[in-house]
Amino acid sequence: VMRRNPFGMDICCRKGSRSPLQELYNPTQVMMPVLPLQLSNTAILHQIRRDQVTDTCRANSVSSRKRRVLTPNDLKHLVVDDDHEMIYCYVPKVACTNWKRVMMVLTGRGKYSDPMEIPANEAHVSSNLKTLNQYSIPEINHRLKNYMKFLFVREPFERLVSAYRNKFTQKYNTSFHKRYGTKIVRRQRKNATQEALRKGDDVKFEEFVAYLIDPHTQREEPFNEHWQTVYSLCHPCHIHYDLIGKYETLEEDSNYILQLAGVGNYLKFPTYAKSTRTTDEMTTEFFQNISSLHQTQLYEVYKLDFLMFNYSVPSYLKLE
Repeated sequence: VMRRNPFGMDICCRKGSRSPLQELYNPTQVMMPVLPLQLSNTAILHQIRRDQVTDTCRANSVSSRKRRVLTPNDLKHLVVDDDHEMIYCYVPKVACTNWKRVMMVLTGRGKYSDPMEIPANEAHVSSNLKTLNQYSIPEINHRLKNYMKFLFVREPFERLVSAYRNKFTQKYNTSFHKRYGTKIVRRQRKNATQEALRKGDDVKFEEFVAYLIDPHTQREEPFNEHWQTVYSLCHPCHIHYDLIGKYETLEEDSNYILQLAGVGNYLKFPTYAKSTRTTDEMTTEFFQNISSLHQTQLYEVYKLDFLMFNYSVPSYLKLE
């Protein structure tokens, strides 16, 4: 039984063992006896990433400290694993489907053993995972203080193009076409046809960008989570993240987290080469038709994400 499903017993109950937070800041030799050098290098790398976030928050404190108290609504992206004392803030378009699958394995008490056997749509059913906003305030504070908190980030414009391609160029995403596409066409397209206004299924990337930088958009409602900034989804200036994983080093960062959680022996982060993945070259192409004024305005919208997570200004941008 143990070999077929190691999660059944082992994975759910850490009682008495060290927490991921303890392992991160004060690692035992047992954790990776063979790789102390690699371990220390990884720890240093994550310390640098944490410092970068702290420094950016401090430097931009005027804009980032406006709202000091987080509301329950601010915590709905933070997935809690009470068994392993971890909190994961999910960011759409940054491997969040696979991370949700992994969290379902970790919190499922043996119900699931292979993340990739969980259908993608099931990973996004909110009742399958517990989020921090479902706890009382003392419980929230206890978890924020004692659990290891992590998130994954991606080059902001690559993430944006990925969201655009997924939500506006796929025929099956009719709910997005109706909800956002029709609005974007109505607001950004002169002489739009009746069909385009009704369906909203042929939004151009330039129109999408114009919609994002339109001050009216932000006043009307918050951005959809697929193109909302990481800064606004996960509140890194208010919540201290212990680990900041990157899409560019997804496998290493993910498996390091699973190692810290004490499950690295049985659980590996799912890897698969996706041929449709949005790349840097593709992103460059999408930005070719965006005017330098619009590029500059769009960069301003995502600037904190660029600075906070140490992404340099893309070479293809023509900023004013």
